[in-house]
Amino acid sequence: MRVVRLSSEIDFDGWRTAARRLRAEGVAPDAVLWTVEADLFEAAPVETPSPAAGAFTVPPAFVDLARSVVLHRSGERFSLLYRLLWRLEREPRLIENPADPDMARARDMQKAVARAIHKMHAFVRFRLVETEPETYAAWFEPAHRVTEAAAPFFARRFTNMTWTILTPDACVAWDGQTLKVSEGADPADAPSEDAQEELWRTYYASIFNPARLNERMMRQEMPKRYWRNLPEARLIPELVETAQARAAAMVAATPSPPPDRVLKAALRHARDGAYNGDLPTSLDEVAAAAQVCRRCALWRDATQAVPGQGAAHAPLMFVGEQPGDQEDLAGLPFVGPAGQVFEAALKEAGVPRDRTFVTNAVKHFKHEPRGKRRIHKTPDRGEVTACRWWLDAERRLVRPRVIVALGATAALAVTGKAAPVGESRGRPLQLPDQGGGQAQLVVTYHPSFLLRLPDADARERARAEFVGDLRLAGELAKLID
Repeated sequence: MRVVRLSSEIDFDGWRTAARRLRAEGVAPDAVLWTVEADLFEAAPVETPSPAAGAFTVPPAFVDLARSVVLHRSGERFSLLYRLLWRLEREPRLIENPADPDMARARDMQKAVARAIHKMHAFVRFRLVETEPETYAAWFEPAHRVTEAAAPFFARRFTNMTWTILTPDACVAWDGQTLKVSEGADPADAPSEDAQEELWRTYYASIFNPARLNERMMRQEMPKRYWRNLPEARLIPELVETAQARAAAMVAATPSPPPDRVLKAALRHARDGAYNGDLPTSLDEVAAAAQVCRRCALWRDATQAVPGQGAAHAPLMFVGEQPGDQEDLAGLPFVGPAGQVFEAALKEAGVPRDRTFVTNAVKHFKHEPRGKRRIHKTPDRGEVTACRWWLDAERRLVRPRVIVALGATAALAVTGKAAPVGESRGRPLQLPDQGGGQAQLVVTYHPSFLLRLPDADARERARAEFVGDLRLAGELAKLID
């Protein structure tokens, strides 16, 4: 029996070096014992090999597979990989055979490792442990030995933070320049709760959608084994328990039917394409009539139209792109994750929310189904043009001094022509009178754009520009001194 003692549980280079030598010497898989811990009763380890005769190559896909499988916690991983390596000479297309038991087992390990990396990316929660300098730490217990493989993601995402991730297998630390790896830690070293966690729980509760709850899928995506390290986990039982009642309340809160006069005018408009002078005379009439709008096909798949909301004669109007999933269910604009970003930025800019009017370029939620989820799709130019009638009606009634277009779709709806955000933001533009009085336009990012930015530095820069644009709009509208 040949014994190979590797330097660590994830010693891929050591395994590869030993496997090459053993394979060159013709040592069969069942004659090799792979171990990490020294065994005093076995033979000496395989010596460091020199270049051997009979060199051979393997497909790159096998090398990638082996790098992942080595991170699995299964005790058979090294012997399984060597058995596959041994067989590849006789079965060159083995790597392409999904029905082979050894390949199926290795693929399952590879998938499990990939899932473990994904879960680590999703469920690591940093806590503030030092204020001078500001330093963060997190405790995590991955399903497999993926700490070092997952670490570069955090270095890219939290480049400007000083942080440490503690796990039982290894610890990784980032000082803003270098990623360092050290031995694993004890659960007693886990950081305690900090003040930011209450803010995170508030945010999580605000974006939890009771109408979309699938408890089985939620537990599959957020296994209970991770809950003790998640600040939001303590909210989950109550949110699940009250989901049915909250969803029923959302349904009960659907808009009331429009007045007969408005309903007849809207239906005639849907049929003839013109209101023939029967224009809504209030924002309530606009909101009611929008529910029976058939100017484009988006109404077919949406729960309801989502009209604007806010002060009847607000000096400042915000125009987004379209309702999202949560807005479609609630019937209110900007109540989802992007709405949370928007509200926080408004507050930071010093713009009083109660003196603004918030609406969207398109009043129905455009989406495509993906499993049980509804994925946002950007409205096309025809849909924006069709829905512009409602935006113009809101503008005519509110008569704002300043309109803020949140994103390129909103800018198209307000101006009738393309206005790329990068070329238009940062300066006020004069709008022609469209029955709503003279107004100035400020073009800026849509809040959802900030949520999508993967780079922390870029996200902070964009958010600062976004807040600055909101402040500019507030000053133009004379809402900020």
